[in-house]
Amino acid sequence: MGLLRDEFLKSIWHAFTALDVDQSGKVSKSQLKVLSHNLCTVMKVPHDPVALEEHFKDNDEGPVSNQGYMPYLNRFLLDKVRDNFDILEFNNVCWTLCFKKNINMSHLLISNDDAFKVWCIFNFLSEDKYPLIIITEEIEYFLRKLMEAMGGIWNQERFDDYKLTLNRKQQCLSAWELIELVGMGHFSKGMNRQTLSMGISEVFQELILDVLRQGYMMKKGHKRKNWTERWFVLGPNSMSYYVSEDLTDKKGEILLDRNCCVESLPDKEGKKCLFIVKCSDKSFEISASDKKRKQEWIQAIQTCIQLLRLGLPSPHREARLRRRELRQKQQAEQGELEERMRLLQIANENKHRQLESMTKKLEEAVATATLEEQRRKQTQTDLQDRYRTDLEREKMVRQQMEEQVAQKSSELEQYLQRVRELEDMYHRLEDALEDERQARQDEETMCKLQTRLLEEESAKRAELEQIHLQQQRAISQTQAEKQELESERLAKETALQAAMLQLESLERERHGALEQYEEVRMKLEQAANKTKSWKDKVAKHEGLVRLIQPGDKGPQRMTNWGPAAFTDTELDLRKKSWQERKNHNQSAQ
Repeated sequence: MGLLRDEFLKSIWHAFTALDVDQSGKVSKSQLKVLSHNLCTVMKVPHDPVALEEHFKDNDEGPVSNQGYMPYLNRFLLDKVRDNFDILEFNNVCWTLCFKKNINMSHLLISNDDAFKVWCIFNFLSEDKYPLIIITEEIEYFLRKLMEAMGGIWNQERFDDYKLTLNRKQQCLSAWELIELVGMGHFSKGMNRQTLSMGISEVFQELILDVLRQGYMMKKGHKRKNWTERWFVLGPNSMSYYVSEDLTDKKGEILLDRNCCVESLPDKEGKKCLFIVKCSDKSFEISASDKKRKQEWIQAIQTCIQLLRLGLPSPHREARLRRRELRQKQQAEQGELEERMRLLQIANENKHRQLESMTKKLEEAVATATLEEQRRKQTQTDLQDRYRTDLEREKMVRQQMEEQVAQKSSELEQYLQRVRELEDMYHRLEDALEDERQARQDEETMCKLQTRLLEEESAKRAELEQIHLQQQRAISQTQAEKQELESERLAKETALQAAMLQLESLERERHGALEQYEEVRMKLEQAANKTKSWKDKVAKHEGLVRLIQPGDKGPQRMTNWGPAAFTDTELDLRKKSWQERKNHNQSAQ
């Protein structure tokens, strides 16, 4: 019943989705109540409106999601379902609610009834997750079944091309996409509509109605013992027979259980291809049309009995479970493989990083080894040169000694000489190494001393920079003072030049006055000679006029009004006093 419950939920999911007009994932409670009432009626479950009201009785008047509707379905509907209702009618109710809103049948090659059958097959083969989809493996299984039912040849290349197109999109189909795929006749080209409809019906009967085999055969009656042609339909646990293939007039049913068996019978009473189905209460003799059909019927009935003995479902349901288990196993293996690949990738990356690190270290070691090898070769070359020089010297000594002593004594002496020289060389090398160590120590001491001197030099440089800054500031002040003194000097030079000009003017005036004085003196001398007679008159008037007589013959200062009232010394004093007053006025300005 668990497998049927999943199929019931798939059909109900389609109906719920059709009621979700705005595609919000929720449906109003009033619509769900109507849907629940219809489902109870079809599935012959006592309808309990009180339980329905109680389940949806809360303060929230809004719509209900599919997850919220599931508890009610499981508790009040699916848990009470029995096997006494028509599954096709149940599916038809759900189909009626959803197909008009999802697909347009006008351009398809199949009828509404065929589309309904494909929809049921989709629900059977789809994955148990929502939204419902059918994967490419199940699509191929269904299309193969359909081509076999139509008597066509399966075109694997065409399906592979379609699978590539499908994989580029979503790798799966919805129910409506599957109906459109079958209805467009993409994989049934060359088949008419009737053949396609018959193929869909045959696959539908096998997968949905659990019809394992059907066909006309002759059956022997129990009372009259006459042979009558009947239409037999083999199911998982029964074998029904009808008057014709329209299944309207059912004549009987052979109930199969684990105690039943089927056996082949020899030909008798003019009938061929006989076999018998033995049950606990009755046995049924049946005649097939040929040996092939007889063997196929015997094999199909034995398969049903064997499945009943093992407690397994019908073959196609068992095959579906195996395919799903295989897919789950493959997915688990794929996930495990991906995890292993991820771990291997991580390990590979770590090893790659380690290899790169080791490569770098190896390159560094090679470079170091190369440098050491070069140093060793250089040292070896130096030693070889030194050894060559020593050997040449030794050869000369040996040649001298060969002339003086015997061969053995000479060789011994040469050997001892070489040993001594090698020891001496060893000691010299030790001394050289010691000198080198001492030189390195001295070098380190010098480095420390240089470091200390550099630090002192830095300190002194900082001090000198401070002094330099002070000198710069003093120079700046000195330059300002220098500019001020320069301006004063220029002012003084200007004043001096003006004074010199005035002095030159005065000098020229003095020379003019001297010339005038000489002329006046000459005139006075001439007048003195002429006016001696006038002395008496002038003496009378001495209180009023001072007679200017010739005085000292030395140089005298002359002005525009006659002889000056001051000497050269007084003029120098007056000039110095005038210059000081001028400088004082300029400094005050």
